[in-house]
This record gives sequence, C-alpha cells and structure tokens, in this order.
Amino acid sequence: MSFHWSDSPLRYGLVTRVLHWGMAALLAWQFLGMGVKLTLGRHPLTAFLVGTHKPIGTTLMLLILLRGAWGLSQWRRRPPHPATRAGRLAALGHALLYALMLYVPIVALLREFGSGRGFAPWGIPLFPATGERIDQLMAPANLSHGLVAWTLLALITGHVAMVALHHFVWRDTTLSRMAGKF
Repeated sequence: MSFHWSDSPLRYGLVTRVLHWGMAALLAWQFLGMGVKLTLGRHPLTAFLVGTHKPIGTTLMLLILLRGAWGLSQWRRRPPHPATRAGRLAALGHALLYALMLYVPIVALLREFGSGRGFAPWGIPLFPATGERIDQLMAPANLSHGLVAWTLLALITGHVAMVALHHFVWRDTTLSRMAGKF
C-alpha cells in the first residue's frame, strides 16, 4: 500500500498524521504526569514525570508551530468540514484546540523567562539565567497555565468523544481520514 505525504480531500497525509498522533502521545504524557502529581504528591514517579514536563512542553510548542505551518500549507487539500452547523462547530472546536495548544506553552515559556533562572530544555539553552525576576512575565502563567491546560484536556476529551460518535454511531469516515482504515 502506498502512502501520501500531503493531505487530500479524502484523507490526511502522512505528515499530518504523524504530527497529530505524535502530539496526542506527548499531550497524554503531560496530562498523565500532572494527574500523577495531583494523585500521589511527592513520589519518585511524580519526580520523573514532572521532570519531563518542561522539555516535553517545549517540544509540543515547536510541534504545534510546525503543525500550524504544515496545516496552512495543506489548507486547500484537506478534508473539508461539512457546510453545516455541525461542520462550523467542528471547525470552531479545532481552532480552539489549536489556540489552547499554543497558549499553554507560550505562557509557560514567558514564566520561565520571567523567573530569571534560564531555561535549557533537552540541554539546549533557550535563554540564559539573569537572576532577575520579572513578575509581569510570570503572572499570565501563574494565573492561567494550569487552568487553561485542564480546559484543553476537556476539549481533547470532547474531541475524542465526537470522533467516537462519528465512528460508532454515525459510521462515517471521520476517524479513518486521520487514523487509516479499520
């Protein structure tokens, strides 16, 4: 069976699929880590999972930027949303998912920069330690990073529920366009 790099009106291509499912796995890791932290508190498993949170979050930010650029390059090729109220709601839901996936790591990076501690995810320095706290840069993340992230999880849960509805109740091709044939 051949594969296609680019999207088409009938299905998403390999690049879109790899970005989608790779990000889904990394987001699941992030939420698992925070869920374990909330459940177990201080624990060796928590330390390991939370220790990966910032580098994985940075990777997710890079992937969402790459996914957005790729999505724009594929805009006219992609499977369209139906020109119905449900299709417009699906498009709005996807736009909100993208916005929150971008917002959460942006405010986290602002907080890291504002902390003055420097930041080097995966050992790659993004900005040096200055020792100077900038509370105005830290405030947006302190106020909203966690809340918006959990809101993102609620939206992701709704997204998965709608895919299940399409697949098991309406029996259409929505899932197969992103996951392949079943």
